[in-house]
Amino acid sequence: MAVVTEPQPPAPSGPPAPAEGGRRRVIAMAIWGVAFVVCWLAIGLPTDPAYAFVWIWAGTIAWNSSRPWRSHLQFGRDWLPVVLLFVAYNLSRGFADNGVTPHALELIVADRFLVGWATGGQVPTVWLQEHLYRPAVHWYDVLASWVYFSHFVVALTAAAVLWVRNRRRWGAYMRRWGFLCASGLVTYFLYPAAPPWWAAQNGLLPEVARISTRGWKEFGMHGAGNVLNAGQIASNPVAAMPSLHTAWALFVVVFFMPTVRRRWWPLLLAYPLAMTFTLVYSGEHYIIDVLVGWAYVGMAFLVVGLAERGWTAWRDRRRTVEAVPAPAAPADDPAPEPAAR
Repeated sequence: MAVVTEPQPPAPSGPPAPAEGGRRRVIAMAIWGVAFVVCWLAIGLPTDPAYAFVWIWAGTIAWNSSRPWRSHLQFGRDWLPVVLLFVAYNLSRGFADNGVTPHALELIVADRFLVGWATGGQVPTVWLQEHLYRPAVHWYDVLASWVYFSHFVVALTAAAVLWVRNRRRWGAYMRRWGFLCASGLVTYFLYPAAPPWWAAQNGLLPEVARISTRGWKEFGMHGAGNVLNAGQIASNPVAAMPSLHTAWALFVVVFFMPTVRRRWWPLLLAYPLAMTFTLVYSGEHYIIDVLVGWAYVGMAFLVVGLAERGWTAWRDRRRTVEAVPAPAAPADDPAPEPAAR
């Protein structure tokens, strides 16, 4: 018995349809890139969270320029609480010292205990600057400056990509990241600690130079770090414990590692290690700050993961209870008939 089927439409013979956005996307991203470079050289690198958010939002608009404005406004709506959180975070760090003398000596003792066997009993920052720091800028100074700057854009950019591609994972990312930052801020209030450059200025260490941004001068970009340098001058000097610079770097790597092939893991892990070297060499943090920051990353994934599983289990139980129909009420017994006389 023959089976009659509907005729299939002819296969298209023309060129394949362009990718979403197509030429319009290329032009929009080119305009965004030129504007970014011009503002970077004129104003400085976007190290302030609100300033960085503006550029990231503009980048998503350029990448998805064919989408309606309702989609772009939704990005701003979803990210507004995040931006307000980081603005409050930056402002509140300045009040963390409460006018008390920050902890410094115990951090020096901890670093000497941890790696003094390899540095002749010196703090790693002092040992590294004695061996590497010179008046002339070297290639590793340039690399260190760029690694330091990446702290202000990598985590935010990764979050923006997640928002565009998978908002459910974006939510998981932001919950863990927010918990990590909040934990660090609480620690700054409970345990104000000063970095190596502060200890050197107050006679607790030999001379330590704060050199995290000197590498940009090698390219003649004397104004490229204006925003960052101004922020460093006004920043809280007692926000060294934990190191959220290395914590953010490790956080991004750990979050994406399950989706990356294992052969690429060493390359990913090189990023938080490079950040660690940069911060210790430039006088921004001790080794103990880095280790505590990494421990906070593990705590963020553990606590938020357990909270999510608990919430899911509670929600599933509630749905199960609501789905089960309530037992029907028993019919009332008929009234007894009166006895015959």
